[in-house]
Amino acid sequence: MADIVVFHDKVHGLDPAAYAAELREAFPDASVALARTPAEKREQLADAVVATGFQIDPALLDDAPNLELFACTFAGTGHLPTDALGEAGVAVSNASGVHGPNIAEQVLGYVLADVRNLRRAFEQDDAGEWRHFQCGELRRSTATVVGMGPIGREIVARFDDFGVETIGVRYTPSKGGNADEVVGYDETLAAAARSDYLVLACPLTEETEGLVDEAVFAAMPTDAMLVNIARGPVVETDALVAALRTNDIASAAVDVTDPEPLPAGHPLWDLGNCLVTPHNAGHTPKYWERCASLVEDAVEDADVTW
Repeated sequence: MADIVVFHDKVHGLDPAAYAAELREAFPDASVALARTPAEKREQLADAVVATGFQIDPALLDDAPNLELFACTFAGTGHLPTDALGEAGVAVSNASGVHGPNIAEQVLGYVLADVRNLRRAFEQDDAGEWRHFQCGELRRSTATVVGMGPIGREIVARFDDFGVETIGVRYTPSKGGNADEVVGYDETLAAAARSDYLVLACPLTEETEGLVDEAVFAAMPTDAMLVNIARGPVVETDALVAALRTNDIASAAVDVTDPEPLPAGHPLWDLGNCLVTPHNAGHTPKYWERCASLVEDAVEDADVTW
């Protein structure tokens, strides 16, 4: 029987067997089992001290007398039966930070492709057309990053490497951050008004739903760009379509949409100044490696022993 049981919960198309292998390397003194079916989960949980995956059925807790930690492989834990886990004395950890480097790189990819006009370059390459075109430069521009969690901080760090002035927006600005300036959500519009790039990396909450609306787009410079790797409803979709159509802003790149998946025939698909990617900014071949490292920290914090 196993000390650590890995649920066969796939993330970004990645095989959880690779996660189990990473955990075996991280915990050489513990036995690690991969549970592919509900029956295997129940069997392995009979002795397991740690379980890890995206979700856990609270009914399984009755058959897990030794379970001390559930390590969620997602950053968010709102979908978990936290009350049941708490009543069973099971600590919960998450995978906050696992996406930081790869999402930050995708954001910079969007921005660099936009400022260097690579969309036009790709079109001319496909057409076999040798014709010079104008480009911009990222250095000395200003970027506002809404959300200063692990992902937002990674994005700010990448902008800093390119000599970009940064404004961080967070719920509690007194906590600071690595941006040149940190303000509260109530100053989002004012920050956007002086930014070349508005990057959304915040959770979806009552406060952030519809945060970027017609007023924000009206305040942004006409040559500004919106990047959304947060959640689709943080942006009012109709306002975004209108802003792109009327050149209230120059461009957008969205990895998340509202609705999602974005249906065929939606106006965003037809706008040449909008890049839509299918919610894949979170994909990285390092996902399970980082999850295993976070489990190491969680095991230490929870004082778990085999």
